Amino acid sequence: QVPGMKEILLMGFYQPHEALSRFLAAAQQEFKIPIRYLQEYAALGTGGGIYHFRDQILSGGAEAFFVLNADVCSEFPLQEMLDFGRQHGDAHSFVILGTTANRTQALNYGCIVANADTQEVQHYVEKPSTFVSEIINCGIYLFTPAIFQHIGEVFQRNQQELVLEESSNGWQRAEVIRLEQDVFTALAGSGELYVYKTDGFWSQIKSAGSAIYASRLYLNQYSQSHPERLAQSKPGGPIIRGNVYIHPTASVDSTAVLGPNVSIGEGVTVGAGVRVRESIVLHGASLHDHTCVLNTIVGWDSTIGRWARVEGTPSDPNPNDPYAKIDSETLFRDGRLTPSITILGCSVTIPAEVVILNSIVLPHKELSRSYKNQIIL
Repeated sequence: QVPGMKEILLMGFYQPHEALSRFLAAAQQEFKIPIRYLQEYAALGTGGGIYHFRDQILSGGAEAFFVLNADVCSEFPLQEMLDFGRQHGDAHSFVILGTTANRTQALNYGCIVANADTQEVQHYVEKPSTFVSEIINCGIYLFTPAIFQHIGEVFQRNQQELVLEESSNGWQRAEVIRLEQDVFTALAGSGELYVYKTDGFWSQIKSAGSAIYASRLYLNQYSQSHPERLAQSKPGGPIIRGNVYIHPTASVDSTAVLGPNVSIGEGVTVGAGVRVRESIVLHGASLHDHTCVLNTIVGWDSTIGRWARVEGTPSDPNPNDPYAKIDSETLFRDGRLTPSITILGCSVTIPAEVVILNSIVLPHKELSRSYKNQIIL
């Protein structure tokens, strides 16, 4: 949707594989824009990766480029950031997308202190130990090519420090550069860094539980911007409560009750009397008659037998606090599995009349009984 957008580059340390290639090919066809994956030779940090591939980023004479962390979901107000960048600062200034968090949770993010009139960033601290600001870094940036000069200075400094530290064990790399701690902290107060504050939705996706919360945010966005994408209750059709997405190829029985916050994927079969709520059902899954699925991600091609109940525990932010963010729960607390959403990996078979509660089931498992608070390997 951004005019003049020429190319999308994905960067990571992951080994490219067939599924990624298929995804890129399908996305290129759908969006009619070149999309490439660039693999780092080592994990280079948020700044080191874009510095390593700077020639690829700037090829074709790019005036500016966006950098988006892959573990966030948002309205992505990219055009607004562009307009804001043109109004503030000069041709070499940079823009961070910011949003408001509550005072306690702000400590878990990069905190931004900005001039109230100009929105120039005056101070930046990554995950401070005491309260600094309620405005946090969303991990979405608008850069001009001038950013590489600043990252290059950090690279030179790192190299000099490594030469001085002869005792280093050789595992440290000068190329490992963190945008947040190494670049933004130094740029703050220089007149080159600005924050664009958004009131739109934003969330990190740090745990599996946050995927269902992210799905709710997107479904809510659809209800405002693309209501035609969402299912409606119709005579002779399933009962829809709240925001529900059903893929056109899915088969849903008219006696099923879906919602709120449910996404039904491609080729899914939902039987008679099935109840699904706060869940994501991925392609090819089959929910047999009278199953109950709550706070769960059902993996591709999985099957849940008749009268089975598959349920998890939501880890949502405080609904009474408009600035609350989702906490990234650790998998274990005090040696026990933290109660969270239930996840069925791909091709998992759940037998009839069992209960699966707060559990993670790895792919290709055929269960024979009920489970509670377990990781089933």
